[in-house]
Amino acid sequence: MAQKFSFEIKEELLVLSQNAKGWQKELNLVSWNGNPPKFDLRDWSPEHEKMGKGITLSNEEMKKLTDFLKESEFM
Repeated sequence: MAQKFSFEIKEELLVLSQNAKGWQKELNLVSWNGNPPKFDLRDWSPEHEKMGKGITLSNEEMKKLTDFLKESEFM
């Protein structure tokens, strides 16, 4: 039995890419099940009615990630 959940995109921050079918890899602030919004990175269909697998990050996790990227040799 599939679990029901709710989401609300509070703020669309960045589109990283788009495929031929119009799906976009996006970084957004999303509230899941009425909880405080988190940074969310995943693929979305054009009207945000369907989504792919993704990850969510708290403010602290996003700060650690951005600090790492700023200090790393990857950039």
